[in-house]
Amino acid sequence: MAIRGSCLCGSVRYEIAAGFALAGNCHCGNCRKANGAAYVGWGLIDPEQFRWTAGQEHIAQYESSPGKHRCFCRKCGSSLASSHAGRVAEVVLGSVDGDPGARPLEHIFVNSKAVWHDITDDLPQHGEWPPGIEG
Repeated sequence: MAIRGSCLCGSVRYEIAAGFALAGNCHCGNCRKANGAAYVGWGLIDPEQFRWTAGQEHIAQYESSPGKHRCFCRKCGSSLASSHAGRVAEVVLGSVDGDPGARPLEHIFVNSKAVWHDITDDLPQHGEWPPGIEG
């Protein structure tokens, strides 16, 4: 079953043919600033399974770190995805229409989390990237 998502204004739409490989909550400063939230739920995907289905002319990208571009709707500003080397590899869980079929399994970059936010769940917490993962 495909997972579908869109931006706030509905101009940009996407589809993921397969489910998420992993989901987690990122507390880094870039995610906070890009989304205006204490943290952002991300879902990792196989780039081969992702495609934009509408509104590609409305997609803007910002290189927030070397080789990583945040994709967002230039009309409404919604954060949608992140591309690595030109291929979408992560999707903002909040942009999924309906149930994404995955739940966050961890918190990452908690060393730089918002001071005004307390993590109150029992998910594992990593100060930076989880062991074995690099940005």
